Amino acid sequence: MATPESSRHSLIPSFLYSSSSKKSLVLEKMVASSSPANGGAPKGFLVPSPSEPGKIEMYSPAFYTACTAGGILSCGLTHTAVTPLDLVKCNMQIDPTKYKSISSGFGVLLKEQGLKGFFRGWVPTLLGYSAQGACKLGFYEFFKKYYSDIAGPEYAAKYKTLIYLAGSASAEVIADVALCPMEAVKVRVQTQPGFARGLADGFPKFIKSEGALGLYKRIVPLWGRQIPYTMMKFASFETIVEMLYKHAIPTPKDQCSKTLQLGVSFAGGYVAGVFCAVVSHPADNLVSFLNNAKGATVGDAVKKLGLWGLFTRGLPLRIVMIGTLTGAQWGIYDAFKVFVGLPTTGGVAPAAPASTTRELAEA
Repeated sequence: MATPESSRHSLIPSFLYSSSSKKSLVLEKMVASSSPANGGAPKGFLVPSPSEPGKIEMYSPAFYTACTAGGILSCGLTHTAVTPLDLVKCNMQIDPTKYKSISSGFGVLLKEQGLKGFFRGWVPTLLGYSAQGACKLGFYEFFKKYYSDIAGPEYAAKYKTLIYLAGSASAEVIADVALCPMEAVKVRVQTQPGFARGLADGFPKFIKSEGALGLYKRIVPLWGRQIPYTMMKFASFETIVEMLYKHAIPTPKDQCSKTLQLGVSFAGGYVAGVFCAVVSHPADNLVSFLNNAKGATVGDAVKKLGLWGLFTRGLPLRIVMIGTLTGAQWGIYDAFKVFVGLPTTGGVAPAAPASTTRELAEA
């Protein structure tokens, strides 16, 4: 009896058929010729091989776990690395009289707090943005697939940008719930001299001052900053990467080297980051103001900063910071995906059965 078509690859060593499509074609002919129907060797001649090591099925639980881990690395490490920039940016937003520019802001910090002061608040930054990254990237991949399945192949392709926007917005709502407590403590530690040295003493002091619910008091302004930011980040990144592969790179994505694909991820992420900074900056000013001033309202912030200040105060520094940050995040995230055997984000990705995501949602 002839060997079934679906089992041929599992009956030959994986190193023989995984490296190139030409090699797979040759080996398929070898398997066919060795079947009893073609006068070849009997069925027992074929020895089953183990599954390919490091291979993760697209849209499986292992896939979403890998994306979650990649999100922790990409967001946690990058936000912690730019803590000095974030520190100057927050203080420029809160006290523009004292922190008049980027260069003078660094000078003031160096004079008053020394080199150690540049990384004030790095622990809540690392923990908060690691948790946010886990939820943001993990749930984005889930919701993107989930909404695509609901729309169906035709509408998913036609309205893919809407799916990127809906998937990223849904993921960010969850991610900000994870981020909000650490963000509140971080801003207070960074912008109020003498409040606390870091998370260990700052967290209990914040709770004592404003109560446990005070950690989520600024969740709405945080959503106002992060949801538009993330929608722009993901939708523009996916679009930019697709355009680069379609118009700037003559070779199809699956034939490009991994190094080139990661370069595309960084470039697309940097450009997307510039758009993100502009869109979300007014809300970023609000979050910094409200977290620093106890009992302040949005009206107080607008009155203090003014509409022009709300849109422009600290913007040049934030463009540099967010552009670099977003480019590095996509680079790290996709590098991790490549490391575990997954394709990079954007462009053409392998399809999966529509039932896979629904099964995960029902589990």
